[in-house]
Amino acid sequence: MEGRLTHLSRSIAGKRAIVTGAASGMGRATVHLFADEGARVAVVDLGEDRVGSVVEEIRSVHGPAAAQGWAVDVSDGGQVAHLVAEVVEAFGGLDILVNNAGISRVAGAAADDAEFDEVWAATLAVNLTAQARMVRAALQYLAAAEGGRVVNIASTEGLIATAGIPAYTASKHGVIGLTKSLAVELGRSGVTVNCVCPGPITTAMTAAIPDEVKEVYARRRVPLRRYGDPEEVAHMTLSLVLPAASFVNGAVVVVDGGMTIRH
Repeated sequence: MEGRLTHLSRSIAGKRAIVTGAASGMGRATVHLFADEGARVAVVDLGEDRVGSVVEEIRSVHGPAAAQGWAVDVSDGGQVAHLVAEVVEAFGGLDILVNNAGISRVAGAAADDAEFDEVWAATLAVNLTAQARMVRAALQYLAAAEGGRVVNIASTEGLIATAGIPAYTASKHGVIGLTKSLAVELGRSGVTVNCVCPGPITTAMTAAIPDEVKEVYARRRVPLRRYGDPEEVAHMTLSLVLPAASFVNGAVVVVDGGMTIRH
């Protein structure tokens, strides 16, 4: 039998990855999936207990070398710089960065000035500025790796809009713009930068929405007639960091069951 005709790898075994916002939802699903696929993962989130719990889940299956945790506030530039340096020291390098940490708070245009300003500043600090800082801190290590990968998690709010959350919507539009700009700039160094836009997903961010409201929304707005699962988003993130995804750069990939095309 003749040999394989394909030569691009679909394995991330041995790759070293940072995932922010990794203690719950899509981030947790991503670190679990990456570890299942043989990568070493840096589990990054707020709260040592939450981070430690996910690390232990992974280690119980894949052993102590598979995961290590860092309790970090990604809106703090100093903590971001230390995080990346410590991960590289622990793992011996860095191949993959997934910027998943995010917050969403309600404060519409008519909100009290102090409330609006505080929500605006906090949301952009976590959702947008932190992503830029993470990439800057990681860039030299990603460029030194063979085929460095960055995936920024945005939202369908980066493509459409919902009333009452202008800070969140603006931040997610910004993530898409940041992704495109970095993809153009960093492509020459061999680092690809892509973006995933999840739609309605069952996570802590949507947990406060009553189940009956979610059901009605999904029936009316989502062609697949349901909310997505965090692992369904994680698999798209995995696809974008594969060695075989070497010519995918600056892409904005929607994972929403067809919701945005129905708006």
